[in-house]
Amino acid sequence: MTTSKRMDQKLARIRRGEYTPKDFIIADAKDGDMALGVGVSGPELDAEGKPTGRTRPLKVYRDAMETMVRSGLVDIMLTSLSSAEHLQARGVYGDTDVTAAVRLNDGSDIWHWRGANYKHLPTVPFRTARLDRVKPVADLGLYAITFFNDLDQDLRTLDAYAKFRDEASAAGVRHFLEVFNPQFEVKAPGSDFFTYNNDAIAKVLAGVSRLDRPEFLKVVYNGPKATEELASFDPGNLIVGILGGASSTTRDTLEMVKQAEKYGARVALFGRKIFFAEDSEAIVRAMRSVIEDDISSEEATKVYHDHLQKNGIRSKKPLADDLEVTDPSLKLGA
Repeated sequence: MTTSKRMDQKLARIRRGEYTPKDFIIADAKDGDMALGVGVSGPELDAEGKPTGRTRPLKVYRDAMETMVRSGLVDIMLTSLSSAEHLQARGVYGDTDVTAAVRLNDGSDIWHWRGANYKHLPTVPFRTARLDRVKPVADLGLYAITFFNDLDQDLRTLDAYAKFRDEASAAGVRHFLEVFNPQFEVKAPGSDFFTYNNDAIAKVLAGVSRLDRPEFLKVVYNGPKATEELASFDPGNLIVGILGGASSTTRDTLEMVKQAEKYGARVALFGRKIFFAEDSEAIVRAMRSVIEDDISSEEATKVYHDHLQKNGIRSKKPLADDLEVTDPSLKLGA
């Protein structure tokens, strides 16, 4: 299976130093079933938008994947292997220009199902998906790691990543690398965590052949300074992408994309910020608008609310509240 699609064309231009805003890559991250279990589709709501106490079935999540792929608005659809097989069986990708991607590992830092009690512990490396099962449905996947500034823990993480790279190379599966922030405070004596994290990423990949390197990174947006430093370090070989994190305001979603691109990121991989938006396709159009049309996140939020009103879609927040920038990292670049 080949994935020489729009994503690959954009990556090629970025690597050649020919980037324009239209080359910004957007991925829809719908791999949450590997983290949340039954709760991945969110709560069922009644006619007034109030939770009924029941969860929505997986079909809701997968129908949203199918709708987004067929819309052609995103460049990448990231899913679990089981969902990728489901989409393939339905012929969803067909001749679309959307690249299929699969989450290739599920370490304990994404074990977030109801009642789970793992967030306070360092990550235990773990993989469910078999690469020989992945390859028939996608030749691209996500591998995630977290640095803790702890020798034994980080060595265990990097040994697992090295083993994965060998297996992925043998299987003909490409990957992009997600680097989470730890879910608890990690000290970096004489520095701060964000510079420590940037150095760790650059160091780890310095010894990796171009044949085994990740296609791009997926990291937390830790503000302008951290993003610009990493993005400008080796832009032809180390393409920075940002992850979206939890749902918040529409302004947060659009401002994060705006700032990240300004400071050198070339990819946005958003999950909950897309899926739990009132209109998933409209929020992706708004994301593209703030990059490609260079409109402000404030104006794009207002246009988004106008769209909701005109189409009879109930907004989750009043416009005044939805215009708030609430993420602390975004206030650094405002």
